[in-house]
Formats: sequence, structure tokens, C-alpha cells
Amino acid sequence: MTYPPSGTALREPEPDQSSAPPAVPAQRRGVPSVAVERLRAAATTEPGRLQIIGAALALLVVVFGAVTYLEISGRASAAHDVVERSQPLSADAASIYRSLADADTMAASGFLAGTEEPKAVHDRYEADIKEASRLLVKAAASTDASTSSHREITTLGELLPEYTGLIERARANNRQGLPLGGAYLRYANQKMTAELLPAAERLYAAETGRLGTDSADARRWPFFSLCVGIVALAALVWMQRRNYRRTNRVFNRGLVAATAAATVVLLWLAVGHTVARAELHGAMVHGQESLDVLNKARINSLKARANENLTLVARGAVLTPDGTRDQYETDYSTGMKALGAQLESAEKLADDDTGSKPVAVAIDTVSEWQDRHRKARATDDRGEYDSALQQIIGAEDSTGESFEKVDDALEQALALEQDDFDVAAEDGRRALGGLPAGAAVLAVLGAGAAIAGVNRRLSEYR
Repeated sequence: MTYPPSGTALREPEPDQSSAPPAVPAQRRGVPSVAVERLRAAATTEPGRLQIIGAALALLVVVFGAVTYLEISGRASAAHDVVERSQPLSADAASIYRSLADADTMAASGFLAGTEEPKAVHDRYEADIKEASRLLVKAAASTDASTSSHREITTLGELLPEYTGLIERARANNRQGLPLGGAYLRYANQKMTAELLPAAERLYAAETGRLGTDSADARRWPFFSLCVGIVALAALVWMQRRNYRRTNRVFNRGLVAATAAATVVLLWLAVGHTVARAELHGAMVHGQESLDVLNKARINSLKARANENLTLVARGAVLTPDGTRDQYETDYSTGMKALGAQLESAEKLADDDTGSKPVAVAIDTVSEWQDRHRKARATDDRGEYDSALQQIIGAEDSTGESFEKVDDALEQALALEQDDFDVAAEDGRRALGGLPAGAAVLAVLGAGAAIAGVNRRLSEYR
């Protein structure tokens, strides 16, 4: 027997590895590639395809609910701000403006009455100042310190004590019969018209602008939600048609339930937002626009009344820059012209007889006011100051009586338009109220129903 040489071991022939693919360690293959391979493998069989379709349908319905929840929550929040924040702040800013203008009017009226200011006039002046101060504190608590509104509120808070101080000096001098009182009153009026009222007007414009922004945000169409909803509904209908063509069964309860849930959400979304959009638009057009015009009309009437009083206080001491006319009489004419134009606009914006009636009363009374004013000016020009004074501040047949009628009519019109705005805006907010939560719940139920319907079909393969 022949043995191999010592120290030499027999070796088995090595296989030819030239044609074999290199092995890839399992840990080097990424998770995505493994998932893709499994997905491809599953898609080659009908049960696998059904599982993929079921998961896709459930995900699509859930995405529809989530997108609807997010978009409508934002619009519902904006509608809430319109009702609870923006419009109340805009109304408060208008009230601040009106209270300041009315206080200036009452100060001039009280000064004209002589050394003994009528108690009713003084009480109204004090009430106006307190109301303006209260609303400024309220507005400051509701606005961010970085906004322009807060800066205007700060300005008003600083200027108001200066104004009231000047008025008190005017009263003190007037009680003593000193002509310096008239100078203090004119200086106070200049501070009101040149600094306080412009700041109040800027505050009102800022808050009204924010109201318009919030209303526009609430009325924006939720296009993304509508598109996703249509895609989800189309996918569910396609799946049922596919199921019918392969099994000849008309209905799959799970898929029908999922389709019904998606349809309800889509219709709720479309109808609810359409109603909310219409109500909020109506609140802005028929409510806020009228409120804006009426607020400006009321402020112009107050400023015209203050200028009318100051015409008698100044007695021609304050002239226009060209030195040809009385400044306060000129300002009165300008204010009355603006008042007439705004009342005409308010009458056109009134959408029923209830709203137009007080505006019509104000228009007629403004004509009466202007007629009485012309007679009073003619009397004063003849040198009959005391008679002219009674035609201005008298209890009967005076311009003061006409002014009070105009102010009362405008206050009534404002109250009616405010009610119309509140009702329409609240209806718009309610139309969006339950939609976000309802869409989320129905989406979850619809996704579950879609999975159940597909699982019912899968059970036939077991």
C-alpha cells in the first residue's frame, strides 16, 4: 500500500466560485430595500394586493380626516376671534373715539353755559372720560405689547390726563369770569383734535383691519381638505368596483360604511364651510361696513357740534391759515358735509326698513340742524350774542336739540347693525363648531370600516 508523504493532508477539490454571485451580508441590506422586496412579493398574489390596498385606503381616509381637522380648526379659531376678540375690540375702539369726541363736545357746551356749568352736561363729560379710560384699560389687556394698537393705547393713556387737566383749568378760569378760560378750552380742543382723536382713529383702523383679516382667514376655502376628500372617496368607489368585478358581489359592508363616512365628512365640510363663509361675509358686508360708516358719521356729528360751540367761544379769534374765515366755522361745515355723505352711504347699506328708519330720521334732522345753525350764525353776525347762544345751546328749537336727535338716531342705528353682525357672525362660527372633531371621529371609523371590508375579502382565501 502506498501512503502519502508525511505531513501532507489530503485536500478536497475547491468548488469553482467564478460563476457564483457574491454573497451580501444580511446586515448590509437596508430596511427599506427589504420592505420593498416584501411588498413586491406580496403584490404578486391577490391576498397580498388586497392587504396593500386596504392599508392604502385606511391611510387615505385617516389623512383626509387629519387634514380636515387641521384646516377647519384654523378657520373655526379665526371665526371665534371674529366673534370674541376682533369685533369687540373694533367696537371698543370706536367707543373710545366717540367718548373722547363727546367729552370734548360737552366741555365746550358747559363752557358756553356760563360760570355755572349745567350738572347734566358736567355728568356726561365725566361719564365720557371714565368710559374712555375703562375701555383703554380693557383694550390694553387684550392687545400684544408689540402691536401698533398697544402703542396707540399707550399714547392715549398719556394724553388723556393732559387734556382733562386743561379742561379743569378752563373751568376754573371760567367760573371766575376770566377770559383765559377760553384760551385753555381752545388749547384743550387742539390737543383733542390734533393728538387724541387721531390716535383713537388709528387704533380703530388697526382693530378694524385685524377684524377684516380674521374674517378673511375664517372664510378661506379649505381646498386641500376638499381635494384629499375627493381622492379618498374616489379610491373607495374604485375598490368597490374592483371587488364587484372580481366577485360579482354588489356590496361589501365595510367598504360601504367607509364610503358613507367619507361622504358625510366631505359633504359636512363643503356645506358647513359654505354656510359659515356666507354668514361671515354677510356679517362683514351688512354688519361691519354699516357699523364703520355709522361710527364715522356719529364721530363727525360730535366734532361738528364741538366746532359749532367753539365758534361762539372763540368769537372769531381763531382764523384759517389764509386769515379770511373762522377756523371753527370752517371745520363745522366740513364735518357736516362728511356727515351728510356718510348718512347717505349708511342708508344704502341698510338692508331693511328697521335699519334704514333711524338713518332716515338722522338725515332729516341734519337738515334741520343746518337750517338752525344758519339762523344762529346770522343772529350772532348781527351782534345779538345772547340770542345766538340760546339758538345754539337752548333746550328747545336749538341746534343742540337737533344734535341730540341726530346722536340718538345714530345710536339706535348702531345698536341694530351691531345685533345683525353678532347674529350672523355667531351663525358662521356655529357652522364650523363641530366639524373638526366630527371629521376626525368619522375618519377613524371609516378607516376601520375599510380595513374590516378588505379583511372580509381576505377571509375567503383562508
